Amino acid sequence: MFTLIVRRLFSLIPVLLGISIITFLLLQLIPGDPVMAYLRAAGIPAADETVTALRTELGLDKSLLAQYSSWLLQVIQLDFGTSFSTKEPVFDEIINHMIPTIQLTAMAMLWVLLIALPLGILSAVYKGKWIDRFSRIFAFASVSMPAFWLGFLLIYFLAVKLDLFPVFGQGSFLHVILPSFTLAFGYVGTYMRLLRASMLENLNEPFVLYARARGLKERVIVLRHVVKISILPVLTGLGMSLGYMLAGAVIVETVFAWPGMGHLFVDGIATHDYPLIQGCVLVMGVIFVTCNLLVDSMYSFIDPRIRQQGGRMI
Repeated sequence: MFTLIVRRLFSLIPVLLGISIITFLLLQLIPGDPVMAYLRAAGIPAADETVTALRTELGLDKSLLAQYSSWLLQVIQLDFGTSFSTKEPVFDEIINHMIPTIQLTAMAMLWVLLIALPLGILSAVYKGKWIDRFSRIFAFASVSMPAFWLGFLLIYFLAVKLDLFPVFGQGSFLHVILPSFTLAFGYVGTYMRLLRASMLENLNEPFVLYARARGLKERVIVLRHVVKISILPVLTGLGMSLGYMLAGAVIVETVFAWPGMGHLFVDGIATHDYPLIQGCVLVMGVIFVTCNLLVDSMYSFIDPRIRQQGGRMI
């Protein structure tokens, strides 16, 4: 198991290097001049001497390869530069906004688990019953409803009309309920139906027949054996979704004015804050890849049939 994790970590090196190259090159393709953006943010007149001196200070007068090498060396040292708009280190800005995003994502993932897993299990066990038909309608609404529209609906009815929850910002526990549910709702239907399909397939496997022949209770067979195996594809999807939630909750954070990474990223784009945009994109990519690594590493703990030794599955 340890060898597998180490091998996975080494395999991340070229992936992370590719993310850094793409991030650096994408910023070169954005219209506009970083020097002019910096001068506008600082309120400094764009004199020719000032522009030339600042271009030299930022290293923009060097070749593209030299710029990338210098930037990558700084990134390895967790130095993402200084924000044009706030004049604060970009790394500090990302960390400060990462904590609210983690809180929002953790609560959203809890919503997904609390809703999708029970409904998925019940709809598989009681196939064709009313709970199965209800889960189909719920899943259809989940995957069809845009997040921003659901967010505005929740704000209008639960926050404005009924005054049950705060509308915007971060504060008490109540502030996180509406944005987290909005973020989670689009994923609930997908994983509910995925778990149902996986369970229906595994319920027809020979090991279920053998377990019934041994006299095991149906509840024990379903919860201890079938669910444990059926949850593997759900786990894979949740790992992908966790990366999306952490790195891509831009719409939800904007609708609810949640001070997270998505909100910071949008502000950076609006102000043409090049170091901030670069840092956000790079961190989002690293988060996504790391989540996939964690999911792969958890497989062996969930399914004992999955082992790897010497590059072979046993």
